[in-house]
Amino acid sequence: MRFEHLIEINSPASNLQMVTPTLTRSQLWRGLMARALTPQRFPMGPESCEWQETEPGVYRRKQVFGPHQLVDEVVVTPETELVFTPEAHGDTAPIRLTMRIEEPQAGQMVLRFVYEALAAQTAEEAYYNDYRHNAWLHNDRDMVRTLRQWLLEDGL
Repeated sequence: MRFEHLIEINSPASNLQMVTPTLTRSQLWRGLMARALTPQRFPMGPESCEWQETEPGVYRRKQVFGPHQLVDEVVVTPETELVFTPEAHGDTAPIRLTMRIEEPQAGQMVLRFVYEALAAQTAEEAYYNDYRHNAWLHNDRDMVRTLRQWLLEDGL
């Protein structure tokens, strides 16, 4: 299973810039690092997150969602990309998330999200993929909306 989508951050079209605040690459990057290291600050985030940098640019995290824990590794390519790779848990195929900042043209910046199953999915898991895709898209849009709100309120 592979699911990919883009969210436009900045557009060269002047009418979009009037509606949404423009983020610089470094502001966006600080927001993405907040998503990695303090995900509890975001809507639908965990109750808590503990992390440790195991080597430069590699973080091991433990997120707590009520009685459930998610352990993953985040590999950081500064100002460019975050790759979240969860440990396997139960019978569910782990899903890797890659978030990449791209600038396809002058004045335009997008975030590319790629979700990839790291093992074969069961028929039951595959059945729910459309629901997962929709949930991931909404969650990623909420993250960008949160970053824009932080920019307006406190700066990033």
